[in-house]
Amino acid sequence: MKQRLESDLKTAMRSGETLRRDTVRFLLAAIQTEEKARLGAAVDKLVAEGKDESARQAWLAQNKPSDLDDVAVTDVLTKQAKMRRDSIEAFRKGERPDLVTKEENELALISAYLPAQLDEAKIREIARRVIGETGAKGPQDTKVVMPKVIAETKGRADGKVVSGVVAALLKERAS
Repeated sequence: MKQRLESDLKTAMRSGETLRRDTVRFLLAAIQTEEKARLGAAVDKLVAEGKDESARQAWLAQNKPSDLDDVAVTDVLTKQAKMRRDSIEAFRKGERPDLVTKEENELALISAYLPAQLDEAKIREIARRVIGETGAKGPQDTKVVMPKVIAETKGRADGKVVSGVVAALLKERAS
């Protein structure tokens, strides 16, 4: 996935697509930030365990905690897409249509790299099945249902939509 982004950056630079170029650069920067954060967390953990410098270097060379797999890269892209959705909402409230358009265009580019999003009907189907499996009776069981639904829809559905669907279904069940 990261290689695809790097390749797309080169293509966008050659073709003069400034929006794509800037968006992909931002995504690659976010991925690099996540890589550094994971490396830092691993070093901190090793220091806390009392490992000396040579042991830390050996462990880091063997385990490579900063190498993100496609799932981790997708998580970073999902966070970036959520940031764009939040920005769009804020800019709409602030009556900034120029920035709304920019963010929507960036969101469309980011979405092309993400797995296909589930529609509300599919989310509802998953939530109903999980509610049935867990035996949830009403809104008080949200803490039991939500983690399981989120796990099944991770990266393929917006958390706000999932939360709304689960809340509505549990409310219906309580009635």
